[in-house]
Amino acid sequence: MQKVFTKPQSLKDCTTHYCPGCGHGIAHRLIAETIDELGLRGRTIGIAPVGCAVLAYDYLDMDMIEVAHGRAPAVATGMKRTNPDKIIFSYQGDGDLAAIGTGEIIHAAHRGEQITVIFINNAVFGMTGGQMAPTTLLGQVTTTTPLGRDPLKQGYPLQVSELLAMLPGAIYIERCSLHKPALIRNAKKAVKHAFQLQADGAKGLSLVELLSPCPTAWRMTPTKAIEWMENEMIKIFPLGRLKG
Repeated sequence: MQKVFTKPQSLKDCTTHYCPGCGHGIAHRLIAETIDELGLRGRTIGIAPVGCAVLAYDYLDMDMIEVAHGRAPAVATGMKRTNPDKIIFSYQGDGDLAAIGTGEIIHAAHRGEQITVIFINNAVFGMTGGQMAPTTLLGQVTTTTPLGRDPLKQGYPLQVSELLAMLPGAIYIERCSLHKPALIRNAKKAVKHAFQLQADGAKGLSLVELLSPCPTAWRMTPTKAIEWMENEMIKIFPLGRLKG
């Protein structure tokens, strides 16, 4: 019988802690598959965030470093500059990257750091109780916006990829989604391209934003969460390549 599905070597064999319908597990697999296919496992160092993916090192079988909230791009910068032969990537949610770590990601991109960033956008602070994040949509109900996000009170959703794409030090920016098989295949191509750029020595920062469902914090079933992404989230965060 032909074997059509195997577990990536770069992915550990363990039980997931993520909620049903969460996209982190899919994102982890895409990274692991990419590193295996590019033959980068022995020279890759990942930076784990604070947030739901704080235990990313429990799943990805490679060198990993845990850092303080939002500081992944700063640590990745140091790792790459002192280990230029290594492949360095940070894995960050929207609370980590777009709130507490806004300054770090903007300046890392502005400096053109030769790192890869995987940015998970689920429009909410998932781990700490479902509070409003910079990426929360207008009208979206969270624990800190029980009447829905009001632009006059809480401002507008922050479109991080569009912001970073304007910076000359960012060489590749693409937004993908994890809510449909065909879109997951596109996300795999984007993740692989981002890692390939760094492996080829391209000078500058590459970032892939992955829209991801969060049924628990959104208080939806996994099916409803996918429908909400399709009908609402992609309107604000349109998919596609923004640069590179």
